[in-house]
Amino acid sequence: MPGNAASVRRGRKYDQVLNGAREIFLRDGFEGASVDEIARTAGVSKATLYSYFPDKRLLFMEMATAQCQAQADAVLLALDPSQPPRIVLRYIGHSVLGFLLSEMGLRVFRICVAEADRFPELGAQFYECGPVLVRNELKSYLATAMARGEVEIDDLGLAADQFIELCKADLWIKRLFGIRDDFSEDEIAHVVDAAVETFLARCGPSN
Repeated sequence: MPGNAASVRRGRKYDQVLNGAREIFLRDGFEGASVDEIARTAGVSKATLYSYFPDKRLLFMEMATAQCQAQADAVLLALDPSQPPRIVLRYIGHSVLGFLLSEMGLRVFRICVAEADRFPELGAQFYECGPVLVRNELKSYLATAMARGEVEIDDLGLAADQFIELCKADLWIKRLFGIRDDFSEDEIAHVVDAAVETFLARCGPSN
């Protein structure tokens, strides 16, 4: 794409362009995605596409972060901090694992890793717009639960990270390497429930 501007213009066809970009990026990857094909899929001219996104990297970053932000917002909107840890942790675990195992989550992750050397900001921005938001909300919830005497935690940030990693056990690595493409609700629940019980065995109140 011509130009080096690092800004996005929002307008009437912004969502239309972004939807077309999502379809092509997720199908063809970052390097394989054609600007002509994105414009064709979005139903706009190349000139219109350029006017919104002056380079392909910026277009991908906007698409990926918008998807991740929407996922994070949906998770956080439904989170009820008044509930006990076993309920909230199970909800967060299912939400996080559901996104990681989804086609969207997997493909964006792979693209960010593939382009990490050339465009490290791709992964950084994606991380800040989704995983960090959920991590920070979990950290905040754990602080609230600790104030109520429901958990005992020395390092809230580390505890939040460790819980999320527990939820990725077995299923995520199989999905990442293409060993399996889908998992039953029972399989996901088994992993998440085990993560919750393991976490609470370590961080639950001592008496």
